[in-house]
Amino acid sequence: MSAPLTDAVIAALARLVDDSQSTTGSRQPSHSEIEDQFRRAGLLNADPSRTLGRPVGKAKRVRGVLQWAIEHDVEKGERLVHLIVALVRGVGGFREGSPNFVGAESIQDLREAFESEGYQLSETGELLPVVLDTLQGTALTDALKAYVRRARRGVLDAALITGTGKDLVEAVAAHVLVRRFGNYSHNDNFPTLLGQAFVAVGLCAVKKNSLTAEEQMDLALYDLACAVNRLRNRQGTGHGRPFLPTVTPAQARFAVQSMGLVAARLLDVLP
Repeated sequence: MSAPLTDAVIAALARLVDDSQSTTGSRQPSHSEIEDQFRRAGLLNADPSRTLGRPVGKAKRVRGVLQWAIEHDVEKGERLVHLIVALVRGVGGFREGSPNFVGAESIQDLREAFESEGYQLSETGELLPVVLDTLQGTALTDALKAYVRRARRGVLDAALITGTGKDLVEAVAAHVLVRRFGNYSHNDNFPTLLGQAFVAVGLCAVKKNSLTAEEQMDLALYDLACAVNRLRNRQGTGHGRPFLPTVTPAQARFAVQSMGLVAARLLDVLP
């Protein structure tokens, strides 16, 4: 389980554990409980209280670890975001009236930070990806862009689109065709679907005798997306499933980043 890691999320999450925001003094989660989450996420080495060799406040500890993770290990950082939110929820941080309630303003700040990344934070502190099948138009475009940003950082779960049974590029291609023509054929294979989406927004997806530099670049992106799709079909377990262990972590991360590039190109030129 993971959740988006951005500068806005880091700032909002640090406020959730900041005792200085409390009117009643110290509250849970405790320093030891927070440290347990650092350990579970594999980020104990980034804890400022260890690197500085002196006591550090809860907010500064969480902020320091997540800032290290966003630069060096996004996947572990995203796991820690999920763990911290779950920890705060578990001690009553999202329940008004609880001695550990973090405050409505802090919750709203975190909710808005997650919303911009395609996630919803409920009043009870439950964090879930937006189900894209419930969105359409510009709202769906914005949600897909959030997945693209995560994919370009190499976050593996960004390759799979929640609630659609599609991978990222397939979902973006379908969205492009719906925006341009109102519908698309659900029976088309991936290369056909993607080729139609490329043509719909004026990108080159067919080899010609003479190509401009821009057309050659777009054709290379089309071929790259088809290659990644073949990798998933051959090595993976089908749509809606992650890559199998036979694909190395480096290969999987590169494949996801490639999907992010292709999807971004389509969305950038979508009117």
